Amino acid sequence: MRLSDLKVKQTAIICKVNRTSENNVNQLDLVASRLETLGFVPGTYVQVITKGIFGGDPILIQIGFTRFALRKIEAEKIEIQITVEGAST
Repeated sequence: MRLSDLKVKQTAIICKVNRTSENNVNQLDLVASRLETLGFVPGTYVQVITKGIFGGDPILIQIGFTRFALRKIEAEKIEIQITVEGAST
């Protein structure tokens, strides 16, 4: 599942950040590299706080105590696994 598909107030764990560009498989994606630098790394808990009115763009994401506004296309680069309801984060 992708981070862009996560519903508001749902929590998930990041599994992977897709680092290859869709246009060129051999070229690393600079946006994906930047996301990893900001803390979007495997094993990290992430929660969607809210989504924009028009098409859900941008998406307000929280990691720990930090919030990020991501475009939908950026959130699609992040693969997640939804956490079990009632589990502590």
